[in-house]
Amino acid sequence: MRRRRRAMAEINVVPYIDVMLVLLIIFMVVAPAIQPGQIDLPSVGQTLNPTVAPLEIRIKRDGTITLVDRQQGGQTQAVSRENLLQAVKAIQTNHPEQAVVINADKNLKYDDVLHVMDALQGGKIKRVGLLVKPDK
Repeated sequence: MRRRRRAMAEINVVPYIDVMLVLLIIFMVVAPAIQPGQIDLPSVGQTLNPTVAPLEIRIKRDGTITLVDRQQGGQTQAVSRENLLQAVKAIQTNHPEQAVVINADKNLKYDDVLHVMDALQGGKIKRVGLLVKPDK
């Protein structure tokens, strides 16, 4: 009597695991060496000037706050922290799209700037930013 050979129904996955581990090691070694692509942006002849000059809030080292409305030719107005939101809203009634930038002394505590930003955002002022001096 002859024994019949049965077909083997199992798949040997060990070679596949070896290949996956080799590929994983290759990707782990190569991935940090790949630099992200640089984007070459197009240039234009003129820069876009905003239609409305921003409203500047100056916070000095001693905590005094001054509003500078560049739309009105740089007109300045000293305000208290409590009346800041009302003064900004009063100026923005004529120009609701006018941005607000905060110009604070670099030696001022960060907490003081955050209180001003929080008051503006709590008062639904939409466009609030920080004014910085670029490095040379």
